[in-house]
Amino acid sequence: MKLITAIALAGTALFTTGAHAQDKVQIGRLECAVEGGIGLILGSSKDAVCSFYDSESAEPIEVYYGKVNKVGLDIGFTEKSVIQWLVLAPTTDAYAPGSLAGEYVGVSAQASLGLGAGANVLVGGSADGFMLQPLSVQGQAGINVAVGITGFQLRTATQ
Repeated sequence: MKLITAIALAGTALFTTGAHAQDKVQIGRLECAVEGGIGLILGSSKDAVCSFYDSESAEPIEVYYGKVNKVGLDIGFTEKSVIQWLVLAPTTDAYAPGSLAGEYVGVSAQASLGLGAGANVLVGGSADGFMLQPLSVQGQAGINVAVGITGFQLRTATQ
């Protein structure tokens, strides 16, 4: 029962962030390949390599390296997964090289039994001015359930 309640709360938080996104504009998308790993019951940490595509480009314009840290219920294992986010900002000209680097925080919910899915909504980056909103549901394979707070650190290749 507690697990169902936690999933419901995380889901509610994921969908209520839409109101905060209304005053932001889409400037591109961020696609991340996240390493597989094992959930350690109270959390996990996984490395990621991300590519930023601006709204007008078919090719990535910048590469970021990251670490996804989860605190909360995280049980099981997952293989490598891909997450795509819309990158939202206060204005269309808010992006400059390296500006997505920084700390992001939000809520996440995932479940896998063979194939699975998850969703993450994160806010952060330079001066907390960016929002990462799920573009496509995270695709992953494994046996896993995770609900909790997600921290996502992004850095450029030179940091």
